[in-house]
Amino acid sequence: MSQPSSPFSKQQLLPQEETLEILKQKGELFIGVPKENQYQEQRVCLTPDAVNAITANGHRVLVESGAGEGAFYSDLEYTEAGAEVTKDIKKVFGCPLILKVEPPTLAEIGMINPQAVVISALQIKTATKKYFEALAKKRITGVAFEYIRDEDGKYPVVRSLSEIAGISSVLIASEILAATNDGNGLMFGNISGVPPIEVVIIGAGTVGEFAARSALGLGANIRLFDNSITKLRNIQTSLKQTVYTSTIQPKNLKKALRRCDVAIGATRGKDRSPVVVSSGMVETMKKGAVIIDVSIDMGGCFETSEITTHEKPTTEKFGVIHYAVPNIPSRYPKTATISLSNIFTPYLLKLGEDGGLENSLRFDKGLRNGLYMYHGILTSKSVGEWFDLQYSDINFLIF
Repeated sequence: MSQPSSPFSKQQLLPQEETLEILKQKGELFIGVPKENQYQEQRVCLTPDAVNAITANGHRVLVESGAGEGAFYSDLEYTEAGAEVTKDIKKVFGCPLILKVEPPTLAEIGMINPQAVVISALQIKTATKKYFEALAKKRITGVAFEYIRDEDGKYPVVRSLSEIAGISSVLIASEILAATNDGNGLMFGNISGVPPIEVVIIGAGTVGEFAARSALGLGANIRLFDNSITKLRNIQTSLKQTVYTSTIQPKNLKKALRRCDVAIGATRGKDRSPVVVSSGMVETMKKGAVIIDVSIDMGGCFETSEITTHEKPTTEKFGVIHYAVPNIPSRYPKTATISLSNIFTPYLLKLGEDGGLENSLRFDKGLRNGLYMYHGILTSKSVGEWFDLQYSDINFLIF
């Protein structure tokens, strides 16, 4: 007796592997890049080259007219790179994905569409409770780029801007020392027969490392202070030479400061930088010596530091010149823009490949670390505790 014919082939009847993951669908991004209007902010998140890479992948970029001027990029360069340029600020803030350097102001949040995604700095020290309440009301998803981690667990944006700040601190000191800037007329550089400039660097993090590298490159003698032996050991390794290192002991530090021509402060703390150099220590320093307080963003590590501006960058106390301008990288906006752009472009292309931020957040722990608000729900523990706001664990919201 013949067997009834089956509508399925033998291959189809074999047990198949269960497919749990739904195929990721590539999504088209529509990115708005507004002009920065905060005081002294000259940077922009994307260079024309980055825009070209993003638009070549089928995404749209809407740039506010004049957004790149501070970093010396013209509207024409953005247009030629494939961006749409508009003078209508509401149109830019109406994009589903907003990319900014500074956090949006309350007025700017008012122009953002509900359910939009904002990628910008968070700057928790200058943020207000109202800011988070305004984002929550619009059910906005917020990503703070300074908290995004890479595959090594490092913070790429913070590191990149710290590298710029470290190198800048030495370049700024050399400018201030010039007699044309009313300095004491000393020059960095290993001139034959002339004793080298003495530089004290407090803090052996990224800023300290790049300040040390630049100072050594210009022929200076350096003395590095930090309370972390591991950091001091790592900096010796990365500089590939033996340099004077010490833990922060008042006696040793005071002695080094009395001899130095330049002192660079680059310490960080949890809420603010610890004040490492007292007013009394500064009083013993040479007349005409220069202090560059890179930590001023977090309160400063010299007791005598007072916040200054790029227009009037220095103050004098006890005959010592103090430079304490926050946001040093904005002094070199083109370099800082290229650096930021190099970090953002791969992330944006990955968002497109993954089919949007939702999917990227599921698979990328480092990006998830930068998330502080998800559809209007606060997900950052530190923000919640800082402003006494309710927060939820992101792992319970993303499936």
